[in-house]
Amino acid sequence: MSDVRIVSSALSFSWPDETPVFHDLSFSVPAGRTGLVAPNGRGKSTLLRLIAGELRPTAGTVTVHGVLGYLPQHLPFAVDQTVAQVLGVDRAVAALHAIEAGDADEEHFTAVGDDWDVEERTHAELDRLGLGEVTLDRRLGTLSGGQVVSLGLAAQLLKRPDVLLLDEPTNNLDRDARERLTGVLRGWTGCLLVVSHDRALLDEMDRIAALDDDGIRWYGGTYTDYEQAVGAEREVLERQVRTAEQDLRRQKREQQQARERAARRASTAARNLPDAGLARIVAGGLKRDAQVSAGRANETHAARVGDARARLDQASRAARQDDRIVVELPDTTVPVGRTIFSGEHLQAEYHGRPVFAGAGVDLSIRGPERIALTGPNGAGKSTLLRLVGGGQEAASGSVTRVDGRVAYLSQRLDLLDPARTVAENLAGFAPGLADAERMNLLARFLFRGSRVHLPVGALSGGELLRATLACVLFTDPAPQLLLLDEPTNNLDLDSIGQLEGALGAYRGALLVVSHDERFLAAIGVDRWLRLADGRLTETSAPEAG
Repeated sequence: MSDVRIVSSALSFSWPDETPVFHDLSFSVPAGRTGLVAPNGRGKSTLLRLIAGELRPTAGTVTVHGVLGYLPQHLPFAVDQTVAQVLGVDRAVAALHAIEAGDADEEHFTAVGDDWDVEERTHAELDRLGLGEVTLDRRLGTLSGGQVVSLGLAAQLLKRPDVLLLDEPTNNLDRDARERLTGVLRGWTGCLLVVSHDRALLDEMDRIAALDDDGIRWYGGTYTDYEQAVGAEREVLERQVRTAEQDLRRQKREQQQARERAARRASTAARNLPDAGLARIVAGGLKRDAQVSAGRANETHAARVGDARARLDQASRAARQDDRIVVELPDTTVPVGRTIFSGEHLQAEYHGRPVFAGAGVDLSIRGPERIALTGPNGAGKSTLLRLVGGGQEAASGSVTRVDGRVAYLSQRLDLLDPARTVAENLAGFAPGLADAERMNLLARFLFRGSRVHLPVGALSGGELLRATLACVLFTDPAPQLLLLDEPTNNLDLDSIGQLEGALGAYRGALLVVSHDERFLAAIGVDRWLRLADGRLTETSAPEAG
């Protein structure tokens, strides 16, 4: 049997408003580990949904050979569901317990079927993913975001799939959970297709599939190998640009030289005609012939210049680097030493239980510090951010904030009105800006032309983050403290680079929760805090979890 597990033939898809996503897309995915990469909004998640059967193609087909497992980016779980319900084993486990208690009802045996070891297999899978202490009757509302992601993965693995689709599986996972996920995928023998911005995870792949407007390009090896290959391609394109530039300059130079020669010949002929003794009609004919010849020569050189310019434009478009956010934010400057936030013995409660150990946690933020808050999933990092930002009142303890705005970007990026356009949202945050200034500002955040009039609800994850940053950073007054909760979740690698560029211009204090160590290094983190077992400690570098 062939090792090809996913086959797409002439696949096309458009949204109900006829916005096209794919046209005539054909490809096949073999067994092994494949990473799917593309900029936000290009259709990676849509393609996974088409493969999973959640969406129907407009035309063409996509076929999966074998049992399918699919972990979407946004998990459709309700907070009151139990772990057993999410894993799909609630009926079988309940029936097994009833049988063990002596209830011989035939319905119980039907529910169990041949899966008599369902409970053991379930606990083994949970333990493999770091959820060994999570009971099957626990409600999802009591789990952290990372634990819910790991639980969703366990539900798919329990299906024993031949084909596994994962959409941003490391979102919200701490370092330990990421390492466990990587370990599971290293031993995977079926067909794996992963959409991810996690460079470490992509370096575990056997091949990279790059989705662009022309279809899918395949690169053997890891993401690092892919980057090197793309870099080599870009060097070739840049050489083509330089060659095209030189050719354009040469063609312009030759055109100018031809014009000058023609002008000299015409001038010389005009001076010599009276002495040539030619009849006026003959002289006029010669003059017209010279003008026609000069015009043809000029048209020839003009066409060559036009062709050279077209080649340069084509080469430049092919070689153009991805856009980067370039902004200046002087209004966010915070003097060194100024205390922005001070909290003593901060305590929060969750379902009547304290989140932090002992008398609570102490935290102070001074000057333009760039602080990374790390720790395992479920430790209370998001809770601490909300306490700092004022989005949640402390159950006990004291809080002091300096005059100045605190901006909090949650994992949900829910600050903007999804029904209003990007431009309308910015106008609401920065009413003092003139329309032209707003358009210029949005262009610097890569919203140009009709993109500024898109409703926020229609934006991709990367676009939503850029729009939110524009509104937050240019509001009046500008924020002195910026709180970011897993800001790289759902972002492609290009968008992460754009975020790094925007934060590079920010001059205020920054407190960020992130498990992406490369991102933290890129934004210049100079202070590390770790929250674990209810205690907040200062560390010299990131620690596991």
